[in-house]
Amino acid sequence: MTKEYDIEKAIGNYMDDIRLMLSPKIWENLLLDCTKNELFILWLLYRYKEVNMTQIADYVNVPLNTATGIISRMEKRNLVLRQRSIEDKRVVTIRLDSKGTEQINSIIKEAMRYSSSLMKAFTKEEIEAFLDMLQRAVEVLKQESLKDKNKKAIKKINID
Repeated sequence: MTKEYDIEKAIGNYMDDIRLMLSPKIWENLLLDCTKNELFILWLLYRYKEVNMTQIADYVNVPLNTATGIISRMEKRNLVLRQRSIEDKRVVTIRLDSKGTEQINSIIKEAMRYSSSLMKAFTKEEIEAFLDMLQRAVEVLKQESLKDKNKKAIKKINID
């Protein structure tokens, strides 16, 4: 058995276990009827209070027209408000509506509840080691993402 095979098998086993632990009921409780992009937009608005459509599209990594559609659906559900900027009427800003504020606060509360249960199972040293490894993993994935973006940015055009 090679080391690569062992890693693949370990990841496969881990994913099988995670799939069982993160049942639809847990995801339903945690996300409270939000799509992934809606969750990220709520988080962005929670952190920055007010953003424009370009910032939203960049944050969730979708085209501007897709972000506009997501915001329209969120606006219909009273999660967000669209407002024209006072300084520049051409600029439309997005902020949380009262239901959006309630939604993100509920999501944070649920996430903290699940996190608290997990944290009780580990020592302080284990948590610190895990967070260090997680930070390193994020850094590696960021570097890989940058490499992928650079590869995509360079396109060869054959001229016959």
